[in-house]
Amino acid sequence: MHLRITHETRYDYVPGVETAQHIAHLQPPSTPYQTCLSHHLTITPTPADQDTRSDAFGNHRSYWAMAGYHQTMVVCAVSEVLTHAPQGDLVDAMGMPGELPPLGGADPQALLLEPLAQARRGSAAWEVARELFCYAAGQPSDAASELSYASHHAPVDPAFAAYAAASFGAGRPLADAACDLMHRIHRDFVYESHSTDISTPALEVLAERRGVCQDFAHVMLACLRSLGLAARYVSGYLLTEPPPGHPRLTGADASHAWVAVYLPDWGGARGLPHGGWLDLDPTNDRAGWGTPGLDYVRLALGRDFADVSPLRGVLQGGSHHTLDVRVTVAPVVD
Repeated sequence: MHLRITHETRYDYVPGVETAQHIAHLQPPSTPYQTCLSHHLTITPTPADQDTRSDAFGNHRSYWAMAGYHQTMVVCAVSEVLTHAPQGDLVDAMGMPGELPPLGGADPQALLLEPLAQARRGSAAWEVARELFCYAAGQPSDAASELSYASHHAPVDPAFAAYAAASFGAGRPLADAACDLMHRIHRDFVYESHSTDISTPALEVLAERRGVCQDFAHVMLACLRSLGLAARYVSGYLLTEPPPGHPRLTGADASHAWVAVYLPDWGGARGLPHGGWLDLDPTNDRAGWGTPGLDYVRLALGRDFADVSPLRGVLQGGSHHTLDVRVTVAPVVD
């Protein structure tokens, strides 16, 4: 699927800003499930200094400094991404037939769901996976263990463990239990725009049973980590289709967030060097191996939203501001 993502952010400051420094996560990476064909970042006014490097999680992180007085800043990121079934060595390691072109041969979406079905049946019991993240003197630890601890937006708390318990029965395969938890969050929680903001605690979202995609992702992360399991926050985009008979509206989409849970044993079982990541979207009740679907674009990975916020900065001046964000995710017709 060939997608063009336009993500425009506008800040209006009162009073104006004297100097500022910003960082952004707005450039999609190339992965076994997507290829970033192009990316262009435009910043107005033009920064005095600008750079893009990899952060600690391997994300593209852009930095820029504004040295002159300004009352408005507009940041526009335009990316074209081709999403596809896994290619090359990963196809063979996952036990999939042949090397398929991005949009040819067998149904690419089916190539994501078959390993999911295998994982639900064949992954280790969740208690076994949890033990691998426990500290043992003189024993090497799994690199994913850092994602089993609490983070700012996904705390470890008995309330999350209690909610997750209904899905994590004794001996249940980790992938199957995690999918069941995703189903329950999708069923039990109400999606309600503007009902929360980024400062709303995940415990409050759990109690109120309402929120938006980043809230559901944080609740699911907190549930998994409260059981001692490793999981990461994934930011990105999702292609949304307009209602039948209605045109696609420019700027009407939004960024998206979901979760990936780590299966320590699955990589070795499939011939991969490490364990595997199972992506789970509780907002839409969709799961897939490496991505929830070909209509998803991954942007960045981290412990929670704080690691991958699209844009943040430090300002001198601008004590009050208004923010306008417009996102368009549209298919490109070749």
